[in-house]
Amino acid sequence: VQLQASGGGLVQAGGSLRLSCAASERTFSSHVMGWFRQAPGKEREFVAAIGWNVGKTLYRDSVKGRFTIDRDNANNTVSLQMISLKPEDTAVYYCAARDSTSPTVVMSAKYYSLWGQGTLVTVSS
Repeated sequence: VQLQASGGGLVQAGGSLRLSCAASERTFSSHVMGWFRQAPGKEREFVAAIGWNVGKTLYRDSVKGRFTIDRDNANNTVSLQMISLKPEDTAVYYCAARDSTSPTVVMSAKYYSLWGQGTLVTVSS
């Protein structure tokens, strides 16, 4: 089972990007999915997560109102729409799947057991 993240790139401050994460197996439609990021020299941090039924989402405070997480269970994909990007959003972004079919949407990385390879987002000032 694999997660493949894509959609990163270089964008100017104020711009937008849409990240996508494709899971190789349909079973992940029953897992909470999350996005994390890691900036150079910093710890990996939670960005957003979504429950299996799309109704429950969580965001870190600094991205609320700018980022939107969504999922398409029919196509086994999770996306992260990012608008009004800031230089401090620069990081490698990772998608991840929860370690069980628990419906609880959580922020802690320790509950996510499968990780994609990461996609680099660079926001220039």
